[in-house]
Amino acid sequence: MKIFVTGVNGFIGSHFLEMALAQTDWEIQGFDLADNNITQFLDNPRFSMKKGDIFKEEAWLNEQIKECDVLLPLIGIARPAYYITRPLWTFELDFEQNLKMVRKCAEYGKRVIFPSTSEVYGMPDPNNKVMDEDNSNLILGPVSKSRWIYSCSKQMMDRVIFAFGQEMGLKFTLFRPFNWVGPRLDSFKDASEHKGRSITQFIYDVLYTGKITLVNGGAQRRSFTWVGDGVQGLIDIITNKDNQAEGQIFNIGNPENNYSIKEMAEIVVDEMKKFPEFKDKADKVEFIVMDSDKYYGKNYDDMQDRLPSVKKMETRLGWKPKATLREAIHYTLEWYAKNLDKA
Repeated sequence: MKIFVTGVNGFIGSHFLEMALAQTDWEIQGFDLADNNITQFLDNPRFSMKKGDIFKEEAWLNEQIKECDVLLPLIGIARPAYYITRPLWTFELDFEQNLKMVRKCAEYGKRVIFPSTSEVYGMPDPNNKVMDEDNSNLILGPVSKSRWIYSCSKQMMDRVIFAFGQEMGLKFTLFRPFNWVGPRLDSFKDASEHKGRSITQFIYDVLYTGKITLVNGGAQRRSFTWVGDGVQGLIDIITNKDNQAEGQIFNIGNPENNYSIKEMAEIVVDEMKKFPEFKDKADKVEFIVMDSDKYYGKNYDDMQDRLPSVKKMETRLGWKPKATLREAIHYTLEWYAKNLDKA
């Protein structure tokens, strides 16, 4: 099987590449702006890489879709700091560019595994925080809060892909990651500009600022998922044993790892104290609280909790998450202890 992966150098892409090359006999064609996260795989005979800009390579991208069996389009904006400050770019990349490729999948009869997001669920019903793929309503915040353009772009792609399946027989699966964490989630450069997501931002802050900022106090809760568990679920979807993934939407998350942002930050600091490289700074770190308007800007909006149902992944594909949040953080810190120069 030949897999075409756009965004192969990113967080999910680089971990997927590593696991897929280790576990399968798939051939993988990668595409991204850079290859710094995957240099160790560039000589692998089952992996080919092209560096380029998705806005400028339409003819080449179309040719790769024609030649592959499965498209995994991972290029997109997924950081709140970006989709708040650059909403048009978020829409253009997450919706317009991906729509072009999905159209080609329908035209050429190719299968697409599309990365949706837990963000499509929007503002959960306070009386039912469990997100069910096929039954939960998708309720977004006001237009004036530009963070929702990311959720809306992804949700519209979900609906369009489903419609292509209904009307044109497109073979597809949608997967919704719930707060996957691990090495390479964001760079320290992103974190230095307050653009990193939680775990990367906290590790950076401990090491380089001495202060962890809890936006609005950090009471909001998330269900964190070790990237290795998440990517295993993604590989199970692509493998599609007994055709159980065809035409389905799957949450890939860990409801057992439901913690507040503050609790997660405290675990990060606690685990950093176990590493000689980090202990001194972790011992001295301070926690400060900052209003979201000051940290992100007035267009920010947030939700207090999301809990994924993962019953469908278990019953259809036999997948279950394994790593606790503390384990996921420890695995991540092990990587940073060895690779600070790559952070």
